[in-house]
Amino acid sequence: MSSSGKEITAHKFGEFVVEARAGELFRRGKKVKLQQQPLQVLLALLEKPGQVVTREELRQKIWPADTFVDFEHSLNTAIKKLRLALGDRAKKSKFVETLPRRGYRFLPKVEAAEKRTAIKPISSRLEGKVFTLLAEKGTECVLAPVDGKSLEEWRRLTGLHDDVGVAMMITEKRLLLLEAEKSVRLLSRDGSTNWCEVRILDGEHYGRTALVHRKSLR
Repeated sequence: MSSSGKEITAHKFGEFVVEARAGELFRRGKKVKLQQQPLQVLLALLEKPGQVVTREELRQKIWPADTFVDFEHSLNTAIKKLRLALGDRAKKSKFVETLPRRGYRFLPKVEAAEKRTAIKPISSRLEGKVFTLLAEKGTECVLAPVDGKSLEEWRRLTGLHDDVGVAMMITEKRLLLLEAEKSVRLLSRDGSTNWCEVRILDGEHYGRTALVHRKSLR
């Protein structure tokens, strides 16, 4: 992640905070379980609060043309799950207003919080230490996005079960395959998500930086 520049990484409305980069929803500081597609719908609505976001806009943004799904059913299901997570109702909605046959409008006032794009270290004890990569059971490699944007895209593609898209990220070197048992140096760690920025010390990608989850380090 670049250590310079700023980006909008959090949206606040009422009791809720959405961490866009991490893909997480919180209510009064407590994480609310929300699946990938409902979260993507929420993020799309938060980009244009108070404005109509058409169903077609949502389709183009979340369900690309080469995605073979029942779009109408998928969107309706995503909206229902989003409302459930927010404690909202279709009738007399406080959050997501439905405009029949047109789209949806996000009703509350939304505050955008600016944060540094770099991961904020939470413990100097870990910074600079060398760790060994630990792969999940049954696998030999750790998947590591090269930056925050790649992490967000990887999470979206995974939620859509788009294996082709993930394979393309690997081909384009935006998602690295790191062999287990290789060494990395921890540069910084995001305490809210447990994603760590590391320097690769072994193997094909020697010297590059990437993001790995804390559970993949030992």
